[in-house]
Amino acid sequence: MGGGCGWRSSFCHVFLLVVTLFCSAVFRQSLSDPSDEACLTHLSQSLQDPNHSLQNWTKSTFANPCSGFTSYLQGATCNNGRIYKLSLTNLSLRGSITPFLANCTNLQSLDLSSNFIAGPIPPELQSLVNLAVLNLSSNRLSGPIPPQLTLCAYLNVIDLHQNLLIGTIPQQLGLLVRLSAFDVSNNKLSGPIPSSLGNRSGSLPRFNATSFAGNKDLYGYPLPPMKTKGLSVLAIVGIGLGSGLASLVLSFTGVCIWLKITERKMALEEGKITQLMPDY
Repeated sequence: MGGGCGWRSSFCHVFLLVVTLFCSAVFRQSLSDPSDEACLTHLSQSLQDPNHSLQNWTKSTFANPCSGFTSYLQGATCNNGRIYKLSLTNLSLRGSITPFLANCTNLQSLDLSSNFIAGPIPPELQSLVNLAVLNLSSNRLSGPIPPQLTLCAYLNVIDLHQNLLIGTIPQQLGLLVRLSAFDVSNNKLSGPIPSSLGNRSGSLPRFNATSFAGNKDLYGYPLPPMKTKGLSVLAIVGIGLGSGLASLVLSFTGVCIWLKITERKMALEEGKITQLMPDY
């Protein structure tokens, strides 16, 4: 009997331990990560949603956006209780990208494409060290491309096409060895295309001209040679002829004035001038 009771007692202890661990795991998964909560709160404050597409983006939901792999937020995907992916595409969103987005440190995919988001790309996104996909295309983003994105070493996709970005393409982005898709077309970028992106060597994926097209002052391989900004031969000849004609007219006018002055002096000397000043 005693041995039997001992066996049952040990089983009960093991069973209680398993139940406790299970409940603890479920409880941990139900708790919001404070970094994710701050990230979502600031992102919601920085964006305007005229079509009310994000009605469940509320403070109470930010406090508990995930339950394990289940997400309670539209456009959000969860992984083990953390925000893993944000996809808010084609929702007519306005506003700007908050630097606090960097608090979603578990984020692996960020897609805010096809909206009306303006302002700069925050350099603070460098803190998203797990980020693999960055798609901010077809917005109204301005300012330079932050070179700090190089610190997101897992980036596979950078799509920034159809914005208002200015400046040069950071050469450091060529250090992203996992980068397989890169598109900065149709912006206002200038300067040379870094060879680390335009002419990649070895087994690294290469990007063709369409990745860089539509930037008026951007040049270098793989874009075709820029049309010369110098004057054509015909234009130079035309300018030369025009300058020569102008010089001839000025010279002729000068001679005429000199002759007129000389004639008047001679008339004065001979006393033949009566009245030269007009009446007012």
